[in-house]
Amino acid sequence: MSFRRYLLASRSPRRLELLQQVVHPTLIEVRPPASAEEAGFADCQNLNAIKSRLLEIARHKAELVRTDLNAEEGSLHERPRTLLIAADTTVVITGDTPIVLGQPPEHDDWREVVSEWFRKHYAGQTHSALTAVHVITPDGRFAEQVVETRVTFRADVDRWLNWYLLTGEPRGKAGGYALQGAGSLFIERVEGSLSNVIGLPLEALLELFADPALK
Repeated sequence: MSFRRYLLASRSPRRLELLQQVVHPTLIEVRPPASAEEAGFADCQNLNAIKSRLLEIARHKAELVRTDLNAEEGSLHERPRTLLIAADTTVVITGDTPIVLGQPPEHDDWREVVSEWFRKHYAGQTHSALTAVHVITPDGRFAEQVVETRVTFRADVDRWLNWYLLTGEPRGKAGGYALQGAGSLFIERVEGSLSNVIGLPLEALLELFADPALK
């Protein structure tokens, strides 16, 4: 099935830029969920539980938008061929008990928090970037996938860390760094999808577009 409209249920400009690489911009509409509240990961004790929670968050984002869309289009004789796209990304420090690193806090000590992440969890180590992608039609046909990318940082993060914090780039970024920006200076190796680390795994997205469940 070819879709006439793609609704991106996200406030992230990075996700929009990525989506525009595989879908013509004129076919894309950004429709963020009305509520920005999301479930947390405090009760997730292993990687599978974290992946399940990510999917729950992505589904919730899509459902909020789908409810509004159905209310708008309920009077139409033929609903436009629309596909909603929702995603959620987080960074996980893997181990016996995984640690989830979301976005840095909004308060003034975010630099201290990010500094601790870099020195304690990133320097010379490998972590996982996880993104759950959920696509759904207005009538409820859906497909979804969780993508994991392994990211290894250089050991000498202190060399550029203070400068990086001064750029302000870590704010609003999952895990406190941007692979597509100045944060690339710290990265030694990426195993898996690059776009996944940025927030929308394009390889998986194209697979979902072709999923028989959407036909």
